[in-house]
Amino acid sequence: MKEQASPEKVKSLSAAIKVNDIIGNLLVQRGIEDYEQAKDFFRPSLSSLHDPFLMKDMHKAVERIIKATKNKEKILVYGDYDVDGTTAVSLVFTFLRWLGLNCDYYIPDRYSEGYGVSLKGVDYAADNGFGLIISLDCGIKSKDKVAHAKKRGMDFIICDHHEPDDQIPHATAILNPKQADCKYPYKELSGCGIGFKLVQAIAQQYEIPFSTIEQYLDLVALSIAADIVPITGENRILTFHGLKRINTAPREGFKAIMGLAQMKREVNVTDLVFVFGPRINSAGRIETGKNAVELLIADSAQKAMLSGESVNKTNVERRDVDANITQEALNMILTSEKERAKKTTVLYNPEWHKGVIGIVASRLIEKHFYRPTVIFTKSNGSITGSARSVKNFNLYQAISSCSHLLEQFGGHKYAAGITLKEENLPAFIDLFEEVVGKTITENMLNPEIDIDCALPFSAISPKFNSVLKQFAPFGPGNMTPVFMAENVITKRPPQVVGGGHLRLSLAQANNPNITFSAIGYDMHEHLKMIEADKPFKICYSLKENEWNGVKSLELNIKDIQA
Repeated sequence: MKEQASPEKVKSLSAAIKVNDIIGNLLVQRGIEDYEQAKDFFRPSLSSLHDPFLMKDMHKAVERIIKATKNKEKILVYGDYDVDGTTAVSLVFTFLRWLGLNCDYYIPDRYSEGYGVSLKGVDYAADNGFGLIISLDCGIKSKDKVAHAKKRGMDFIICDHHEPDDQIPHATAILNPKQADCKYPYKELSGCGIGFKLVQAIAQQYEIPFSTIEQYLDLVALSIAADIVPITGENRILTFHGLKRINTAPREGFKAIMGLAQMKREVNVTDLVFVFGPRINSAGRIETGKNAVELLIADSAQKAMLSGESVNKTNVERRDVDANITQEALNMILTSEKERAKKTTVLYNPEWHKGVIGIVASRLIEKHFYRPTVIFTKSNGSITGSARSVKNFNLYQAISSCSHLLEQFGGHKYAAGITLKEENLPAFIDLFEEVVGKTITENMLNPEIDIDCALPFSAISPKFNSVLKQFAPFGPGNMTPVFMAENVITKRPPQVVGGGHLRLSLAQANNPNITFSAIGYDMHEHLKMIEADKPFKICYSLKENEWNGVKSLELNIKDIQA
């Protein structure tokens, strides 16, 4: 269980904002200790967004775009093929086109060009008369590509949120708050978020009202959720208002996704991660990320539905492919005692689909083997891998320790992409295992559920849940609160539903008249323990159900212990 907040701070805050001490404790745990901080948390305001010109090189970027406007230069908006990249391209391209600039967009092919800025993309820009390239969600590691663009007479503006190297490209402007000498107050923007700050700066320069660019916040919210960046500070504001936009005035592309997914409820962050994100991502994984951009910039229901159906189809294909590869990867581990004894998982099959290896890495960690994982396949003569980490372990640093064996790598603390020569793969596997073995702790190799506090069933009420819902949007840095209850008993025989889920009716032994319906997803293995008819302990979150217009609270069980 998390460390409980100082009782004095909880009492003070609870009195100031008129909530009970359980809510006060949850807020103080999140760093909210006074009335003003609580007001900012519960009522995120667009007026609290930072001035975009605080970001290093923002003046240079805006000046270069103004110059391109005056000289009628062609601008190429270049972005990665994932959700963050395609939303960023859609946002910046739509805004520049609305301004009347001569611009087009470019999404690299995952298979022939790989991640980030490619020589093929730079040459395409030069051959087609572009004078300026704006890269989004990529570029911070593209020193040679930016130099090549310069040789071919083009300037580069880089908008990226990935970790920079000591040596950065010689671009006209680099917008990345993670640069050591960048004074921008918030460091965790998504790639699309940085694209939005560029648009915000241009709008300020041209005295365009902020209300004009609010329409793009839906794209920023999707990028934040899908790229799993912290939903704190500025990201919380952007996500809050982006979700508001999606639920009140969704763009045609989002309407198409909601229709195809048969969504009839209010969209939340979970929906962006599990409904919107996979569909947008599947375009770049199976076919081309351009299909995702076409969907996101569609200006009519007809265009959006055509693109949406295409993206939906590729998402179905993607599911089949990643399920098959996950099973193959799992079999490789289960049939090797050596693999099972390791503190890392590094697997290679030249036939695996490059578009889903990142998903496979995540699946192995979540469902089977909880340890830093890299899944490799062959692409264009090189070995390409997607890496994923476990909680609190800095994967990026571990990979950096192996950099002399790599051709290219980039990413974050928890996810990275790697390219190396095939002859270096055995050495990488050994060194990665050695580096991780020396730096990871046993605790990190065991999945943990962070429990915020104990919450007896008697404290749960519609009013309590109403306040709790205002903690949203939830995500990294502000996860859905998880509670603990002890001496739990069943009021009816448990049921296994949907192939492996537990459906329960629960109370606590000391207060058996207060009963809640509960669901434990994939928890059928606990059935015998529950049927033993002895009190047990659960950790859970609250879930609101609506059936025939009637709302009820349900417990979403995270774990059960005897």
